[in-house]
Amino acid sequence: MSAYLTSLRAIVTREALRFIHQRERFIAALVRPLIWLLVFAAGFRAALGLSIIPPYQTYITYETYIVPGLCGMILLFNGMQSSLSLVYDREMGSMKLLLTSPLPRWWLLFCKLLGSTIISVLQAYAFLAIAAAFGITMPAIGYVTVLPALVVAGVMLGALGLLLSSFIKQLENFAGVMNFVIFPMFFLSSALYPLWKMAESSKLLYTICALNPFTHAVELIRFALYASFNGPAFLWTVLVTIMFTAAALWGYNPARTGISRRG
Repeated sequence: MSAYLTSLRAIVTREALRFIHQRERFIAALVRPLIWLLVFAAGFRAALGLSIIPPYQTYITYETYIVPGLCGMILLFNGMQSSLSLVYDREMGSMKLLLTSPLPRWWLLFCKLLGSTIISVLQAYAFLAIAAAFGITMPAIGYVTVLPALVVAGVMLGALGLLLSSFIKQLENFAGVMNFVIFPMFFLSSALYPLWKMAESSKLLYTICALNPFTHAVELIRFALYASFNGPAFLWTVLVTIMFTAAALWGYNPARTGISRRG
């Protein structure tokens, strides 16, 4: 057990130190959602009318509506950043050293996933604090109840990053991931507009958005910010997390990666 805990502490600490030393990564993680919140929201406010939908009890501003989606954006992009770091570690050889340790491969990958999730959650809370400073606040209890939702969503998107990193062989291929995974996943969701708006324009797009796991992660965060529990979103998010994790473990299988215990 001590070996497991030592590896957990070492890997999480390494992820934290890497994040601390890359200050531009923290700034970029906050600048992106803040631009949407303070710039794009001003233009979309008049174009996108909002009705009273759960968990809201009254009409809200567009800025208030997109805050959960922007928290999801932070988790999504940090999950992809974690994927990029894993690809870099593989090219540098440090990933091989990690996976050839005597500890189970699933535990080592879990430690990487946990470290990435912790950083994602901290970034999301930093964004919520900045949004509150601009007058976009949530119920006080919501800042506490949203923590489990952020963790669940962060684990799901981190597992997606693990899965992608098992197939991406070169850093140059990461641009394709941005175009064909991250952006469609973000824009085809309820992060920026409610699903009923999408249903008015296209039933096909509405169906895609409804099946998008990122949509359910955002809705889980949205309800949690108002101290409500969205059961279907939670179940779908957990199910997809299990699927992503299982596929990532298969992707890092020694038979595929060519990395054995003997190195």
